[in-house]
Amino acid sequence: MAANSSTTGSKSSNNSGGKQSGPSAEQVVATFQRMRQEQRSMASKAAELEMDINEHSLVIDTLKEVDPSRKCFRLIGGVLVERTVKEVLPALENNKEQISKIIESINSQMQTKGRELTEYRERYNIRLVGEGEGEEKGQSAAPSRDSEGGASKSGAGVLVS
Repeated sequence: MAANSSTTGSKSSNNSGGKQSGPSAEQVVATFQRMRQEQRSMASKAAELEMDINEHSLVIDTLKEVDPSRKCFRLIGGVLVERTVKEVLPALENNKEQISKIIESINSQMQTKGRELTEYRERYNIRLVGEGEGEEKGQSAAPSRDSEGGASKSGAGVLVS
């Protein structure tokens, strides 16, 4: 008999699951947070690559002032290799160009992700904590904190901290 009641219970939950018009507030928030995290990781990767470009520029500027036949050392795949400046300088300049292209690609991906985030926010009426407090006249920060459960007073929005 317990098996019958659990079967009946699962059937009723399947029926109610089919009636839902969209994702729950928790799913909306989780997806939004994931998208924001992806954008943040792209931004940190772009910043890291910008630092690499700065380092490459420093080394290139230094090596341009040095005799081309002078030996120098380069770290390739964790192995320190002895080369001459005339061999290393073109490789560094090429690496710098490649890194610049990657940064441009990441920046365009970040812009696309930003547009996706904006569309997602508009579709599900997502508001960030502290956003729009000046726009909403007569409301204090306390009511917006109460709506963290997923709905505003009208029940149409999602508040993300």
